[in-house]
Amino acid sequence: MEGEKLKVAIVGFGKMGILHAGILNVLPEVKLVAICEKSGLIRRFLKKLFKNVLVVDDVGELSDFGLDAVHVTTPISSHFAVAKSVYDLRVASNVFVEKPLASNYDEARELCDLALRFGGVNMVGYMRRFSVTFRKARDLLNQKVIGEPVSFSAYAFSSDFFGIDENSKIRTPKVGVLRDLGCHAIDLALWFFGDFKVNDAKIDSLFGGDSEDSVFFEVETQSGVSGKFNVSWCVDKYRMPEVGFTVEGSKGVIRVNDDELELSLNCGERFRWFRHDLRDDVGFWLGAPEYYREDECFVKSLIDRKNPEPNFSVVRKLT
Repeated sequence: MEGEKLKVAIVGFGKMGILHAGILNVLPEVKLVAICEKSGLIRRFLKKLFKNVLVVDDVGELSDFGLDAVHVTTPISSHFAVAKSVYDLRVASNVFVEKPLASNYDEARELCDLALRFGGVNMVGYMRRFSVTFRKARDLLNQKVIGEPVSFSAYAFSSDFFGIDENSKIRTPKVGVLRDLGCHAIDLALWFFGDFKVNDAKIDSLFGGDSEDSVFFEVETQSGVSGKFNVSWCVDKYRMPEVGFTVEGSKGVIRVNDDELELSLNCGERFRWFRHDLRDDVGFWLGAPEYYREDECFVKSLIDRKNPEPNFSVVRKLT
């Protein structure tokens, strides 16, 4: 790979596919060479828009392109089938999958086994690990600024389906709010505190049927830290999805979300940081700075031939 651009393909050209394609296109070490998309309408548009990018409708057609890596940005329910095909058909041994890795634990475990068998670099798109506010919070926790953590509460909220009643024709995605939005909070908790066990959980279906629209659960980490999660996509006044934590320690409290971080110490000192205070700048801003850092990290890992975090094995327990 040294001295040559990395040849990368995108599978699935929805919102996330467009975002990653835009970022990969500006990274100097990368050449976007192919896009795989099922929709005939979108393929016709792509062929007019990208003159130097091959557009196909089946993952198997990518096997002859000598790809260095594949980004899987299809809907969550198809992550497993697409990533498995990438490995089985030997399309590439380096794979990036948008979050979550798969729809359930067994699928995630099989993808981990495939990744080990074929080698290469793998990564899952939990972009909030690349947020300046959450990174700062983790640094403070590791430095024991608030002493030993005692408890935490986490939320993941959006207003995507707020105000919609059960008689509406609108239905929430079958994948459920926990896999779609709540997985970000779970991943951050694992990153902050390590593994934990679930002691109690409640799932509400606000629109009837088998929809999972609101989830609350309590956990305990291996070191004895108690935690609570509250996840819903039916909460008012969240123009954009938001994830946040309150962490109580023996010496103070940390409150952090996507945009700001507050530190309150028992001695009376108070500190507050916003994104711009934490050098939230990147080479190319598309979607959010976290996405650029995420793709940049994956590309650097390809060059270094070293698995980044979060990789398949690290996040397998999330599913």
